[in-house]
Amino acid sequence: MTRLNQESVNWTILFLCWLLAGASTTASLFFSQVMEFAPCVLCWYQRIALFPLVIILAAGLFPLDRGVLKYALPLAVAGWLTAAYHNLLYAGIIPEDLQPCAQGVSCTEEYISLFGFLTIPMLSLLSFSTIIALLITLKTRMSR
Repeated sequence: MTRLNQESVNWTILFLCWLLAGASTTASLFFSQVMEFAPCVLCWYQRIALFPLVIILAAGLFPLDRGVLKYALPLAVAGWLTAAYHNLLYAGIIPEDLQPCAQGVSCTEEYISLFGFLTIPMLSLLSFSTIIALLITLKTRMSR
């Protein structure tokens, strides 16, 4: 594979990350602003990790910047850890006394359930998982 083709594939992988972060941000804003689902504390922490990814990943696209991984990957991992904790809490695996949502909207409030298992915390976990997998793939390709 030529160097130009490798750069093109790397740019496409980073673009897919940005597209997924953008779609997730749009969905998050749609749920809260249009559907009027109030976000809980853990949802806000996930948003804090997700929303900057849209800007950071876009900045890494033009031109393709290898340094974007230093900033995007830790944010995605922080979002993933929060989403994983949220899913464990949602599933009842973590006891209720460890919930950070003592006041306001409950972290276990069920707004949607697609196909019986796709909840908002699960969608967040899937989104961060995919972004992390793509960023690790990009990191592996760039280190060659």
